[in-house]
Amino acid sequence: MEELTIPPPACSVPEGPLVVDLDGTLSLSDTLHEGVLGLVAREPSALVQLPLWLARGKAALKQQVADRALSDPAQLPYNGDVLEVIARAREGGRQVALVSAADHRQVEDVAAHLGLFDLAVGTGSPGAAGNLRGQGKAAFLVEKFGAGGFDYIGDSVTDLPVWKAARRAFGVRISPGLQRLAAREGIDLHLISSAGGLPLRALVRACRPHQWAKNLLILLPVLAAQQVAGLPAALLAMLCFSLTASAIYILNDLLDLPADRAHPRKKNRPFAAGAASALQGAGVSAGLLAASFLMAAVFLPLPFLWVLLLYLVMTTLYSLSLKRRMMVDVIGLAALYTLRIVAGSAATGIVLSPWLLVFSMFLFFALATIKRQAELEDLALRGKTSTEGRNLMTGDLPVYQAMSIAAAQAAVLVFALYSQDDQVQQQFANPDLLLLICVVLMLWIGRMQLMTRRGFMTDDPIVFTLRDRVGLICGLLMLAIFLVAALGDFG
Repeated sequence: MEELTIPPPACSVPEGPLVVDLDGTLSLSDTLHEGVLGLVAREPSALVQLPLWLARGKAALKQQVADRALSDPAQLPYNGDVLEVIARAREGGRQVALVSAADHRQVEDVAAHLGLFDLAVGTGSPGAAGNLRGQGKAAFLVEKFGAGGFDYIGDSVTDLPVWKAARRAFGVRISPGLQRLAAREGIDLHLISSAGGLPLRALVRACRPHQWAKNLLILLPVLAAQQVAGLPAALLAMLCFSLTASAIYILNDLLDLPADRAHPRKKNRPFAAGAASALQGAGVSAGLLAASFLMAAVFLPLPFLWVLLLYLVMTTLYSLSLKRRMMVDVIGLAALYTLRIVAGSAATGIVLSPWLLVFSMFLFFALATIKRQAELEDLALRGKTSTEGRNLMTGDLPVYQAMSIAAAQAAVLVFALYSQDDQVQQQFANPDLLLLICVVLMLWIGRMQLMTRRGFMTDDPIVFTLRDRVGLICGLLMLAIFLVAALGDFG
């Protein structure tokens, strides 16, 4: 079926109402899925209750979730094409109804916010028995408007009975498979907006592959010990960590939807913008985790598998709780960075120097506090005093700056002591050259602190460095010094 543009006359004939679905149609997201995620983000213990509510029926689940968590209608990502069709229908004098399987309170909130509907009915509304979905919705609409007495806009396979009962059927983001199925059912389905299906580009973007650069830290034990034989295992460990990290990024975005939609940049993330659904994100996240742990279990040592599991637990706890707790959040971030180095050791069997671990904790604590500084500077620029979903206040900015500077200087000092360690002195051909890295470290971290103070820092200092010419030069210079210091023994 070709995509059609609905001509104004088609929506200007006052012959019965235009009925619009909510989830996936008027809104690009699903309010039930987002309600569940919001509930879990606030009350992780609700994970135990969800199966019990679902066992009593989907209508009961919707009621329980709506009792505790309704999506803010002002933040939902609405489909502009559907809004345009509704506007033309109203101009033509037609009645427009919002009829959805979502809980009636959610439907009523959306209708009140938009002010475009003459009727708003959802699951639990008076006269709407059971879950208002599929055949149940079709029966309700036929009883109210008569068979063929309404036009209907929907988006999924569950809308097939409704489309069959409607005078005209309109689809939003319909996949080719659903188009073929509708044709076999004898439904003349007109497309309002572009065809649907799996939004691969949006899901890849949600995985944040640019963040995989952080996992280069897994190679540090191989580099520090100059044991190239451990490189294949370290590279495979990097892949496992990258897949797990992407799964957690997706989970974090799903749990942070309200806060992201209120943020000037994060509102464009795939799930916040409605480019991909929460259900699709959950599926991709589960698949990435399965692939990561399967590879680790088959190809890498058992200690690495335990470190990967610890990383998963820590990042999940961070997403659900730790990032909302003052100071615990930055310590958690620093620990997660350092855990990558521990993972490199576990994957290759290379014993880490205690000096290197202490240096890592100080350095990554400095970077974590820079990340928080960037968020606070952004808050100040937007004229806000606190951030939604995080225990951050603009008045905390001087404290974070002081901690960042102190931790950065401590990291430089510890690296200087590391370079003078007896084992390091024996491993490197020119170990005293490592002291030059301290100079570059001071330049790099000091510059990042100044760039943060001036409002140029993005949400992540590592990503900022990879996109910053001076930061890249500093990184390459430190690597070059390290290789020259090791010259003669490397290999």
